Amino acid sequence: MKRSDSKKTRLLSAQQIRQNLERFIKEIRKQHGISEHLAFIGIRTRGFYLAKRLAEMIRKMEGKEIPVGELDIALYRDDLNTLLPVGKVGGTQVPFNITGKTIVLVDDVLNTGRTVRAAVDHLMDLGRPRVIHLAVLIDRGGRELPIAANFVGKTVKSSAGNEVRVRLKEVDGRDEVIISQ
Repeated sequence: MKRSDSKKTRLLSAQQIRQNLERFIKEIRKQHGISEHLAFIGIRTRGFYLAKRLAEMIRKMEGKEIPVGELDIALYRDDLNTLLPVGKVGGTQVPFNITGKTIVLVDDVLNTGRTVRAAVDHLMDLGRPRVIHLAVLIDRGGRELPIAANFVGKTVKSSAGNEVRVRLKEVDGRDEVIISQ
């Protein structure tokens, strides 16, 4: 079946994405409070924009500025050789010291766990956070490593042939999550 012939199903609408981020904030507040020790670091690309949205929501609700960083994990991937030379390395932007911080690592989709493993390796090279928690919009299962998210928007069981696509207005012009089967 060609990808254009595949069946597409919307998993989350723009409103549902926003509601999940609001729920993340409630859960983070309950577990950690909103303090000067809290920081969001998003995995490039869409994880970063989700992290920025979380920080902006907290700023609007509580008047507190939460630092946000962007992690490029390309050089930490265990499949780096298969990505080069076409893979791009952009650069990590974490403009604050992560040592002693409560880091909420944010990504759009959690699948095998290899991206998160690479992100944690990279974070540990930047400093020693007090704790790292993981927030993902979609958990699609399929773990190859023992990694679980602390905050999950939606859990979807999908086969390896299915594609889960998170679209965010900052990158794609609209907010939605689609699965192609």
